[in-house]
Amino acid sequence: MRMLIMGPPGAGKGTQARAIAERYGVPVVSTGDMFRANVAAGTPLGLVVRRYLDGGEYVPDEVTNDLVRDRVRRRDCAQGFLLDGYPRTLEQVKVLDAVLEERGEALDAVVLLTAEVSLLVDRLLMRARAEGRSDDTEDVIRRRQEIYAQETARLTDEYDARGILVRVDGLGSVEEVAGRIAATLDRLSR
Repeated sequence: MRMLIMGPPGAGKGTQARAIAERYGVPVVSTGDMFRANVAAGTPLGLVVRRYLDGGEYVPDEVTNDLVRDRVRRRDCAQGFLLDGYPRTLEQVKVLDAVLEERGEALDAVVLLTAEVSLLVDRLLMRARAEGRSDDTEDVIRRRQEIYAQETARLTDEYDARGILVRVDGLGSVEEVAGRIAATLDRLSR
C-alpha cells in the first residue's frame, strides 16, 4: 500500500499516520520528522531548514524532493509507505509521480483529514506549550494555515480527479478518527 495523508497543520496527520502505517505494515515517511531530526542534530540541512520552520514557511521543493526521493527508494519502502507532509505542491506531485513511475508504482490512496481552522490553531497552541516547540507560535501557526489553504489544498483537486482521494473528519478522539480512516481504507481495498 502506497499512501499519502494530507490535511491542514494540526489535523492529526502524524498521529494517524503512525496508526495507518502499523495497520498496513509500512513505514511512515514524514518530512516534518526528518526536518526536525536534522535541526536537532545541527546538520547543514538542519540549519537551512530551521530558517524556514522558524518563519512558518515551507522548506523549498528542491530540498524536500531530494530528501523524499532518497527515503522512498530505501529497502523498507519496497512494499509500500505512508507519506506524511509530502507532497505539498503540484510540482512535488510531479516529482513523486516520476519517482514512483520509475518503479512501476503509483499511489493507492490519499487520505485527507478535514477540520476547522480555529480548532486547529487551539490544538497547535496547546501542543506548543506542552512540547516547547519554538516553531509553533500563534503567528506561525496561522501563517501555516494560510499557506496550506493557498497552496497545498489545490492538491486535493488533483488526487480527487485521479479517484484516490478520501475525505475523513479529523476531529474527535484519536481512536474515533483512526476508526473512520480504517473503515474508509477498508472500503477502498475491497
